[in-house]
Amino acid sequence: MGVYQGLWSYAGWYNLNYVTEELKRPEVNLPRAVVIAISLVTGLYLLVNVSYLTVMTPKELMSSSAVAVTWGNKVLGSWGWTMSVAAALSAFGSLNGTFFSGGRVCFVAAREGHLPDILAMAHVRRLTPSPALIFTTVVSLLVLIPGDFQSIVNFSSFTAWFFYGITLSGLVYLKIKKPELPRPYKVPIILPVLVIIVAIFLVLAPILDNPQIEYLYVSLFILSGAIVYVPFIHFKLCPGLLTKLTVFLQLFLEVAPTEKNL
Repeated sequence: MGVYQGLWSYAGWYNLNYVTEELKRPEVNLPRAVVIAISLVTGLYLLVNVSYLTVMTPKELMSSSAVAVTWGNKVLGSWGWTMSVAAALSAFGSLNGTFFSGGRVCFVAAREGHLPDILAMAHVRRLTPSPALIFTTVVSLLVLIPGDFQSIVNFSSFTAWFFYGITLSGLVYLKIKKPELPRPYKVPIILPVLVIIVAIFLVLAPILDNPQIEYLYVSLFILSGAIVYVPFIHFKLCPGLLTKLTVFLQLFLEVAPTEKNL
């Protein structure tokens, strides 16, 4: 659980991968941006934690519900409220990036035929993938229902590392079975293998150490995607109903297929 919480602090580095299509010369700019961003964020986080440990005692750190605010009150005095504003702005910026990339994932998945066609459409005037953004928002609100932030972090991390392991397993499989495929990004095989081992540990360790019924709920939530995908997307059951729903949402949301969908 401690590893999940620590990794959550650095989560977000992968968002740039989701918007590669928006980048100019991604084979150059994507690795450069990832290396620079991760280095800067890691350095800043370490310096921030050094300042916390310098100003506050371990007891104060453990008892504080908002470490940054407590630090601000001790160091900045009457200006301590600025830490709350800074934290809110930081969270807003993180949300903005995640919202953009999450909607992009749904948009492209629908464009590739893995989700309903409506999610691959964009607003006729603003050119934003509004159906995908709305869908992402609805799913996020459903995840927030439990209301326990720590549980959300733990179970979303469990789900994320489950899919990281599957994705990287696919990368290794293609590396072995399809060596002739074009690869703009060169990755030493040892890196995905190590991450797969880490992913297996992060998925199995919490279950073996402290089994909870919530892990069953998360697994069922993952499998629920197949329940919708197989009959309605893969086998295209009830095409007439889906077509009527798509047309209604097109008119209601003022969206149309993008150029790549035509």
